[in-house]
Amino acid sequence: MEWSLIISILLNCLYASASALDEDCPTLDDGDSLSQTQLLDRLTHGCRYDRLERPITYSETGQRLPVDVYMRAYIYFMQNLEAHDLQFKIYALLQMRYLDPRLNFRNVSPKRRQPILGEEHLRNSLWMPHIFLANERDSSILGLTEKDILTSISPDGTVIVSNRIKATLYCWLNLKKFPFDEQHCSTVLESWMYNTSELVLHWEQKRPITYDGALHLTEFVLQRSWSNETVINADLSDLRHGAFAGNYSSLSFTVHLTRVVGFYLMDYFLPSMLIVAISWVSFWLQADQAPPRITLGTSTLLTFITLASAQGKTLPKVSYIKVSEVWFLGCTIFIFGSMVEFAFVNTIWRRKKSVPVKKLNSKHILKSTLSPNLLRRRSHARSRSFSGTALHKTADTGSLGGAGFNNYLTVNLPITTIKEGQVLDQQRTSRVVQKMDVNFVESAFGSMGSAQSTGAISAASSSQTLTNNNRTESAGHQEEIDLSGWTTLTPQEIAMWIDSRARFVFPLSFLVFNLFFWTFVYCI
Repeated sequence: MEWSLIISILLNCLYASASALDEDCPTLDDGDSLSQTQLLDRLTHGCRYDRLERPITYSETGQRLPVDVYMRAYIYFMQNLEAHDLQFKIYALLQMRYLDPRLNFRNVSPKRRQPILGEEHLRNSLWMPHIFLANERDSSILGLTEKDILTSISPDGTVIVSNRIKATLYCWLNLKKFPFDEQHCSTVLESWMYNTSELVLHWEQKRPITYDGALHLTEFVLQRSWSNETVINADLSDLRHGAFAGNYSSLSFTVHLTRVVGFYLMDYFLPSMLIVAISWVSFWLQADQAPPRITLGTSTLLTFITLASAQGKTLPKVSYIKVSEVWFLGCTIFIFGSMVEFAFVNTIWRRKKSVPVKKLNSKHILKSTLSPNLLRRRSHARSRSFSGTALHKTADTGSLGGAGFNNYLTVNLPITTIKEGQVLDQQRTSRVVQKMDVNFVESAFGSMGSAQSTGAISAASSSQTLTNNNRTESAGHQEEIDLSGWTTLTPQEIAMWIDSRARFVFPLSFLVFNLFFWTFVYCI
């Protein structure tokens, strides 16, 4: 009796526990008569569904398969790139789709053919793949009273979750050709918890990335976009996936943006060209007008520096040289060069002595201007050399040791120079040569024939000596004229000549600079 009583008590306890278990796990029978909420409660009951565990499917060979999650993005607003922070903002609708066999209600409620729809509450009761933006700075789900989340469960167990998000993403800009640059900014989606053996991300086959037709950027033009599927290898040195190493599935889409340069042309490049051109006005002012030329040069330089600094405040401080900085340096050099040119011509204008110039061309004028003392000494040395040569030849010819005791008086006239634009109309005045020849005849008894013979010999000797002296003086005079053909320019004339050349050299050089600059911008 005692054993039978104990056995009956145990059986009653087992029956009661079984009944309790049946009451804790509601049945799915007659699912068509259940409401949408009741059906979801029974499908997601703890006895059937664990939201911490991913959906498990097996292949025909019994191998455990990863969950395939398909993504789609709809971009309806994109904010301009913020160059100083290396970031951009997007407003997008992200949609993911995956299959969860545990939510299949086709056999439970065959008459229910429409998907079950819900919002954040429904999503919180389901297992969700944890997808994060790998290059985000900040992100949030949009919504007023509730988050903009739409969850849909199809009869076959397909789950579709759509989120409206706002994200600030990093974009590593390449500003070498700023403001003529093209940027490629990516949005990277990665699996946070599950590696590729548990979860694999895919883009939808048809139109994975779409853009709002009214999408418009003020500073950039969207050229094209493309999507990509990759696998990220994470190890202990890369902890963006937590402390877990492995291969993680990743999706990305990249936009190709081209900067619109109209703003920079009108507000930076054209004004800077005009500022450089204004600095050239000083070339038409006289070299001794220091106050207006200094005021013009300094004001144009300060104005251009202010313009360039205002434009550069919006850019990050990078280590490489940008195209805008090349333009800034080029324009600064031209403005500074106009001020240096004024200092140069003003220094020449204040000189007291004229400058000898060998020839009236740029090479000799600049050479004589830069080293006037050296050229003046050379000119005076040539003059002394010419005079000394002529005197030496005259002394040799008129030596008292010669026949006939002839004496010559030579007058050396100063060397005359011509100024710019003046032609030498007359040659130098020939040397005045005076000759005295005295023959003393002491014989009182000389015959007439003897006297005539002596007179003829003396006349012949005097004629020959005069002819030789004339030839020598003519050759020396011609050599002096050839070697002393220098022109004298006043300092004021040289300063005006430099200003007149600068009026053409500076604009031509700036034109060549623009030719190389714009060729590099658009062709290289």
